[in-house]
Amino acid sequence: MRVLDRGDQLRKELDAARAAGRTVGLVPTMGALHEGHASLIRRSAAECDVTAVTVFVNPLQFEHSEFEHSEFEHSEFGHSEDFATYPRDLPRDVDVAAAAGAGLLFAPPVEDMYPSRPTVTVTVAGEDVLEGAARPGHFDGVATVVAKLFNLAGPCRAYFGEKDWQQLRVVRRLVADLSFPVEVVACPTVREADGLALSSRNVRLSAEERQAATVLYRALTAYPHQAMADVVATEPLATLDYAEVVDDRLLIAARIGGVRLIDNIHIDLLEVS
Repeated sequence: MRVLDRGDQLRKELDAARAAGRTVGLVPTMGALHEGHASLIRRSAAECDVTAVTVFVNPLQFEHSEFEHSEFEHSEFGHSEDFATYPRDLPRDVDVAAAAGAGLLFAPPVEDMYPSRPTVTVTVAGEDVLEGAARPGHFDGVATVVAKLFNLAGPCRAYFGEKDWQQLRVVRRLVADLSFPVEVVACPTVREADGLALSSRNVRLSAEERQAATVLYRALTAYPHQAMADVVATEPLATLDYAEVVDDRLLIAARIGGVRLIDNIHIDLLEVS
């Protein structure tokens, strides 16, 4: 597996692959790869000739990570605590991606993705609910960096996990509204044996908090026989953010100690009575 750190390198490699008649799969991530990410990479590797994994902790999607000063300074990028504490382990990410079948890993520095203060970004309308309400500007940042990655990667299949359901919806709208030559492939959430959805944030949980975090999945699976909020209320370490039914999804978010976790499952609303 080749590791690249410049966008022009990624574009050149994937253009060459397509010119040789090979299909391209793209797995965008923020690193701290776990089995959930590995499942996306394996699916891409099974369905595409070349799989490229991107590892970039995008400062634009963290609250309060805007550029603050008139002169661009990378040190001012992403000063929020969440951005600063987001887990990073590139050597391990390289190992996980290679073992899962990736052919390329793109891990650019901030200055490659944002050479100067961005004056043109993507704005997402209609997503100021759920995660959009809890994290103002988050989906604008997601849409902006994904648009840049799609532009670098070119025609491809892009693999995203269903755990971040609202993000998946935003990416699908991005592709449709801006006519990217990308097929978005949704992949099922990967869970621990006790139901906890795999997340890079789980590493920040203490042993007690890790056990408490199972309340999210228990709340989802208790519906409709018990209100999701009532289930979460039984766990002292959990503070509910939201528990909603949207279209064909049950969605939930809660803080476990100082760590905010999200989860969702698919339902057939016609069978719920």
